[in-house]
Amino acid sequence: MEHETPEHIVRSILDGEIEKFELLVRRFQTPIFRYCYHMLGHREEAEDTSQEVFWKAYCHLSKYKQEVPFTAWLYKIAYHSCLDVLRKRKRSKLLPFLFQNEKQASNVEQHIEDVYFSESVYLALSRLSLEERTLLILRGVEEKTFEEISIIVNKKSASLRKKYERTVAKFRLNYAKVEGREEKDAKEKCRPKFERTI
Repeated sequence: MEHETPEHIVRSILDGEIEKFELLVRRFQTPIFRYCYHMLGHREEAEDTSQEVFWKAYCHLSKYKQEVPFTAWLYKIAYHSCLDVLRKRKRSKLLPFLFQNEKQASNVEQHIEDVYFSESVYLALSRLSLEERTLLILRGVEEKTFEEISIIVNKKSASLRKKYERTVAKFRLNYAKVEGREEKDAKEKCRPKFERTI
């Protein structure tokens, strides 16, 4: 049963085996939460949004078209749900990828930060546009194909390939600048301060 494709599970659910939706939740809840966390930069919002993603998926399952990979369909819901959250913040231009050093961070959140992000990465990502950040996360972190990403963000895969290359270069440049600034700040902090004498 665990080896059934998501598409096969969806068919079973639509045929009346509603309890099988739990299989989809178990299979995708970690990657969907991780994606929402990367997009929103806030654990509680990511938890709420990922739950909403599954609720929307359940409610609209009858609209799912079998010719589209289920994973891409689910990520498209997650993508739009995250956009809604960012719009509600009324500051989507000030990308919310700021490092938060919370002592009460969950194991999942800490693992994500340890594996994927550091303060420098957050700050470098914050200098990308929302579209660039989405592309970088879906391709670089979630390892989606350009075909899947084109379905999620509704853009042609050929243009996404070119944009991805430019985005990676832009991210690397941002990251180098952030790292350079931090190094400079650290030197300033370590430099002894002398009182002026007349």
